[in-house]
Amino acid sequence: MTRLQHNDSDRLTRREFLSRTAAAAAGGWFASQQSVLGAPVPVGAPPATGWQIGCYTRPWAACEYGEAFDAIAEAGFKYIGFSGIKSATKRVIASATPLEEAAKMGEEARKRGLQIPNAYGGAFASDRSVKDGVEGLRRMIDNCAAAGAWSMMVGSLGTEKTYENHCKAIAEVCDYAAEKKVGIVLKPHGGLTGPGPLLRKACDAVRHKNFTVMYDPGNIFFYSDGKVDPVEDAAVLDGIVSGMCVKDYQHPKKVAVTPGTGQVKFPALMARLAKGGFTHGPLIIETLAPGDAAQLISEARKGRLFVERLVAGS
Repeated sequence: MTRLQHNDSDRLTRREFLSRTAAAAAGGWFASQQSVLGAPVPVGAPPATGWQIGCYTRPWAACEYGEAFDAIAEAGFKYIGFSGIKSATKRVIASATPLEEAAKMGEEARKRGLQIPNAYGGAFASDRSVKDGVEGLRRMIDNCAAAGAWSMMVGSLGTEKTYENHCKAIAEVCDYAAEKKVGIVLKPHGGLTGPGPLLRKACDAVRHKNFTVMYDPGNIFFYSDGKVDPVEDAAVLDGIVSGMCVKDYQHPKKVAVTPGTGQVKFPALMARLAKGGFTHGPLIIETLAPGDAAQLISEARKGRLFVERLVAGS
């Protein structure tokens, strides 16, 4: 596996300098934290035990970030996933987001008592060369670090023609991301990131402990037209799942449903994932039954209570 090669590795790059400066100006990732053996740890460093039950901003994708953050906090969550929102990039943060804005988004979440286990990064251009993908991934990693997000999510590995470039680009940045205290997670999203065997194939191609799977049972049903049961699909994922996008499914082709109201057999799924080593980590609700502002908060609260009951005693 290759690593990024750095000239003048003993000096900060301009981006690294700006990253640290912006994060400090926004409250920093190193403030207000416990220290381990006297060394400061980043804001929101992933706990080694327990479940972090959160909600993505996706149900509020037509809203400004403040409305989404407020609603998620009002619904009783302590964790938030950055995804869709009304913005220039259509996400809370993206690789194109200015570093200072990413730091601000992290601070705005923390003002509401929310930590950030994951930020959706989408696809990264690796169609022409590995270098293209590396540059986009590094920008997103820097933005996640500035925001205090524990991990960034990749949602595409391109086409058969560009698959190898995508995997090489991810492999190139895994160590860089680890240095920034940012994990890289792959979401099942159809195509070459479809069911479990393809997720396993990607992890085997990248071969780095900082690249894992954020499982999405709703998408397993969705992209297989309801034919692949996530409980069975998860059997090939032992040792590589680090979190879950908690998403349900109703046939045909409907994922805008509140968890616990669809076809996903969540208790059986959690038992199968636990058998494979997934015993703690982020469980972030991605979709809810649609409605007005009050209804969305109500559905978010129902989803939270469902997940809390699901993991009670685990």
